[in-house]
Amino acid sequence: MLAKPADCKDCNVVFVSFDALQAAHVGSLGYSRNVTPTIDAVARQGYSFSEARSVASWTVPASMSWFTGVYPSEHRMTNKYAIYNAQLKQPARLRELAPQLTTLAEVMKQNGYATGGFTGNAGVSGGFGYEQGFDEYFYEKQRFGSFDQSVPKALEWLKEHQDEKFFLFLHGYDCHGQATPEGGYDYRYVDKDYDGRFIGSVQEQEILREEGLANGHVTLRDADVHFWRAIYDEKIARADEKFRKFLAAFDALGLTDKTIFVLTSDHGTEFYEHRRFDHGFTLYDEQIHVPLIIKLPGKAGGRVIDERISSIDVMPTILDLAGIKLSEKVRMQLRGRSLVAEMEGQSAPRNLFSETDYREYTFKRAIITPDGWKLVHTLETKTSELYHLPSDSAEAKNRVETEPERARELEQMLFDFFRSIGHDLRHKSWEIGLNPVYNSGSSAESVGEKGA
Repeated sequence: MLAKPADCKDCNVVFVSFDALQAAHVGSLGYSRNVTPTIDAVARQGYSFSEARSVASWTVPASMSWFTGVYPSEHRMTNKYAIYNAQLKQPARLRELAPQLTTLAEVMKQNGYATGGFTGNAGVSGGFGYEQGFDEYFYEKQRFGSFDQSVPKALEWLKEHQDEKFFLFLHGYDCHGQATPEGGYDYRYVDKDYDGRFIGSVQEQEILREEGLANGHVTLRDADVHFWRAIYDEKIARADEKFRKFLAAFDALGLTDKTIFVLTSDHGTEFYEHRRFDHGFTLYDEQIHVPLIIKLPGKAGGRVIDERISSIDVMPTILDLAGIKLSEKVRMQLRGRSLVAEMEGQSAPRNLFSETDYREYTFKRAIITPDGWKLVHTLETKTSELYHLPSDSAEAKNRVETEPERARELEQMLFDFFRSIGHDLRHKSWEIGLNPVYNSGSSAESVGEKGA
């Protein structure tokens, strides 16, 4: 028997983000290559949501929705800069953009939890607002830091707080395109006869990303695509092994049987599925379909839940599992719902919503219905794409022309939803601009680094 959610009041909570981990590369979700044995083992002991979708397709907006329980349009952390133009470059900060919001860490702290966050900087660095409510919030000076940095710091903190109930956020960029394993790759999954056109460097990845953004696509051979996916798998396998060591050290502290684990990713990433690289610029499933695994105290067999759910549900689920009574202010703030009902075998299908204003390069909104119809609307061009995920999981066949009525109906539902949360999409000018995130090309410095 699985542990019951109701048995978890006052348990510790460990919330882990494997940044940029695409659901399609997780073994417990059907991937054939054995690159996630530790994650899969946790899934076998808990609840695995096979159809989880993120509210956004890159780190800043997606992660902030975990910590606020509202959509990016509402917390307004949609890019690294709130304003970026020739006259003014104003970093995005939650306290300035949405001061009315209470964060997950703040609620946990108010309810007696020691709170520690240990991350890889960049899109989850301090200064943006992620640190609100944390007693200690670490972000590695190196951009795109890995579990190599965050795990040791987290374990140090745990040893100091093991006799208290605690909320721990652990994050690493190990799977991300802008991260390279310490010591370099060993190319364990690369085809032996690959001719070496690419070596897997962050510079190559960045060039491919920018080329795809500029031209709408890149052109690669099948061998190159296989190479990049092999490199990605090596990164995932290395991250999984680091997480295994963290779990072993955590268990040695005697904390496992009184701790809730929540494992997920902020977003996926594209490897040429739609002829581009990286993430943020579309809302196709390779960028928003993410793993979500919840393990409760105990070591019973796992359960897979196939109902479509959203990352907007993470905050209310953690609070519910921990038995925290919500204030009226926080209850009214939350847009998602606790997944405890699904964990107990109930079903309540609903529409899911995602969005991206990535770098002001594009402005997209998406809706996925319980029966798997997905509409993606691009606001700057006023165009839509319609896909039927059960029969077209690759989102290769746009059905807007063959299903115009359905497309119009979903578009109306999409616009009605955003209007209901205070964002009338039809009454705003969606002009392409510049809002940097990286170092080169159209990018700029990381605004959230220490001292910034």
